[in-house]
Amino acid sequence: MTSDLRSSAFLLAARGEPVPHTPIWFMRQAGRSLPEYRAIREGTTMLESCMRPDLVVEITLQPVRRYGVDAAIFFSDIVLPLKAVGVDLEIKPGVGPVVAQPVRTADDLTAIRPVTPADVSYVTESVQELVRQLGGTPLIGFAGAPFTVASYLVEGGPSKDHAKTKALMHGNPELWHALADRLAEVAIAYLSVQVEAGASAIQLFDSWAGALSPRDYAEFVLPHSAKVFDALAAYDVPRVHFGVNTGELLPLMSSAGADVVGVDWRVPLDEAVRRITADGSAAKPVQGNLDPALLFAGDRPLVAEIERILAEGKAAPGHIFNLGHGVPPNADPDVLLKVVQTVHAKSAR
Repeated sequence: MTSDLRSSAFLLAARGEPVPHTPIWFMRQAGRSLPEYRAIREGTTMLESCMRPDLVVEITLQPVRRYGVDAAIFFSDIVLPLKAVGVDLEIKPGVGPVVAQPVRTADDLTAIRPVTPADVSYVTESVQELVRQLGGTPLIGFAGAPFTVASYLVEGGPSKDHAKTKALMHGNPELWHALADRLAEVAIAYLSVQVEAGASAIQLFDSWAGALSPRDYAEFVLPHSAKVFDALAAYDVPRVHFGVNTGELLPLMSSAGADVVGVDWRVPLDEAVRRITADGSAAKPVQGNLDPALLFAGDRPLVAEIERILAEGKAAPGHIFNLGHGVPPNADPDVLLKVVQTVHAKSAR
């Protein structure tokens, strides 16, 4: 790690060390609401964009230039590793990932083979170039957690109730665990490629884990997410875990092995710390958790919410400011810039 990265507020906060200011970045900051993103993506599908290093580098850098955030998030998609090994899927605009042949039987697992660095050589190239250009700004690599990726494979696409996924868990647990274990291996390989190319931290997105009860999470999900975090431990980079509507799962998600626990807007950060430590576990840095809706509320309520979240974040040994979910496509870039500037100014030591 370079000396510039050692002084990164993001990496310091992720390790629970003193920071010059509360660091901030935005999930889905690389694109969607930025006009320069829409311009460069015109005529190119999402997955094609993720496979072109020139586009990946430029799109990843765009929000760093515009907002002055404390970390870059690698521009990609959680289903990219599946596409790279030949799974027949596409990302349909306005819908999300759609899988041609959903996983319903053990035979369907044969389509999901291990990921090798050669399968995603464009990722290595992109990360190396980004690290070179970012200098002292850390790059966050990421992957989809086994449950969330499995839900797309089992449902055949996005789902509101994840009924087929839950039915498979309970009706054929042997197949479920085989699928989740294979997807854990995919995530490990994909994250390893990013870290070995120079990523300074990783985030595991379990976006849809909030659909589960704590009991189901503990039995069907936790072992596989823990496998991913355990495998990445040797790299000694901060590991962040995030899901949506996971307030009841925070202690379990923390126990999976992350260094930083992401919190959506439904649970105050100080309460999240209380839940994580209720069984005697040590407190961990937290990430979050401004409700994205506040981006449209006007200056006064926005600043008030930022101040509240900064105060609540002091309950943790480290706090990384973020939204409670991703940047909405219709967010005003100037408002996001104001959030960054406000967080930096209000938290400066």
